[in-house]
Amino acid sequence: MPSTNQNKPYQLPADQCSWRDWHIPLWCDKFTLREALNSADHMAADQADVPLIIRLVENPGFDIPGITIFNGAVDLHSHDCIHVLLGRGLLPHDEAFTIGFTMGSSNRVTTAEMKLYELAAKHLYPGPYKFDDDDIQVFKDGVHLGYVSDCIPLDKINYQEVLELTIGEAREQLCIETELLAAYYQIEKARYPEDPASRRISP
Repeated sequence: MPSTNQNKPYQLPADQCSWRDWHIPLWCDKFTLREALNSADHMAADQADVPLIIRLVENPGFDIPGITIFNGAVDLHSHDCIHVLLGRGLLPHDEAFTIGFTMGSSNRVTTAEMKLYELAAKHLYPGPYKFDDDDIQVFKDGVHLGYVSDCIPLDKINYQEVLELTIGEAREQLCIETELLAAYYQIEKARYPEDPASRRISP
């Protein structure tokens, strides 16, 4: 799958960049997935550092045996890989879209699940993790886009197997449609021109 912008030069984020600035755009697909993840090593959070309510909601390790609370739940490493593959940073809109797209790609998310997640993210998540109304809309957009995408369900992938592929190669292997993402990112950028996450996702 071709780059979104073949002629646009880009380097990985500088060492020690802030989590607010960390972002590898969709068109930057020549680095390996491992290299991309390594550029964020200095910001990596241990799973235990994530607030309990978020681990209960988003981590499949907390599911009750035989009961899936939220389809598309993944562990922290897989979640970080998905951020890179979708060309998203770490700001609230990025987080909302990444979670939504992952859930949607499972093709099993119900309206009730979406509503329950929205309630948790908006009212139960603490401090900087809490979603506002715009974040919730981006989350819904992500769910819809993941659902219509033909990609392999992102919660079913062993990301260790694609770490040495370039981002572009990994997207191709996982059937992640760059053109679909790029088209939506133009819409999101136009809808939220003042939001730094939405402003930077499209050239």
